[in-house]
Amino acid sequence: MLASCSWATDPSEGHGPSVVVTTTIWGDVVREIVGDDAAVTVLIPIGSDPHEYSASSSGVASIQGADLVVANGLGLEDRLVDVLVAAQRDGANVLTIADKVDPIPFGTSGEYAGTGLDPHVWFDPTRVAAGALLIADALASVDTSVDWHARAEEYGAELLRVDAEVAAELMKVPAGSKKLVTNHDSLGYLAERYGYEVIGTVIPGGATLASPSSADLAALVSIIEDEGVQAIFGESTEPVLLAEAVADEVGHEVAVVELFTGSLGRENSGAETLLELLLTDAKRIASALS
Repeated sequence: MLASCSWATDPSEGHGPSVVVTTTIWGDVVREIVGDDAAVTVLIPIGSDPHEYSASSSGVASIQGADLVVANGLGLEDRLVDVLVAAQRDGANVLTIADKVDPIPFGTSGEYAGTGLDPHVWFDPTRVAAGALLIADALASVDTSVDWHARAEEYGAELLRVDAEVAAELMKVPAGSKKLVTNHDSLGYLAERYGYEVIGTVIPGGATLASPSSADLAALVSIIEDEGVQAIFGESTEPVLLAEAVADEVGHEVAVVELFTGSLGRENSGAETLLELLLTDAKRIASALS
């Protein structure tokens, strides 16, 4: 179940239904379920921010021609929303996952509290396990020759194993230090699942498309100083210049630590699958805050 795949926008080899997936993260989940029994195309390349990706003409054509399209939803693929809506209106079989696995709202305080539901559901392995079963249901609607549910349940068991490992890592951080400052509001599900609190973000809101004002950044510096935060968590898909600028303004030493958030990592990154990504991120968080 943990075998790594060659990630590209080209379809993987496979027989059976054609499945188009928007992100590398859900692409990994789909590939773990289908194995060689479906041809899987992932639209957004490794290292690209799903908030900023726009589909090419070939990507639009692949969506329109697929037996199943799997998307995260809740605005994560902001620039694909119109394409997916149009494809669904024209009869495409589109499954969005985040809206169906008990999504939570963005942070409970600050200017952007209550501005919508958080799409970053993959940071809670139990929600991913629920999403895997939804994918199995959708696959069963187009191909009944494979027991997709058995495979989804097997993968769900792997997710629960990693969930326990992640919890053990994150428990190493003292209770008073379980405070997260992130590049954008992407770790709400991790915080809820493992008893942490997101107390600030460099980029306001839950997408990476906004631009913080000087007042936003000054307020964040004050929060970091008041709370004694030791690290700002950046992202592999985004530059860390703003995070580094904030860290430089704080009156104590603050590390800027890269996490894998919106995309899997490249070969030898330690985040080549979702299971690896979750554990690598947990280890980096625990190391930075302990």
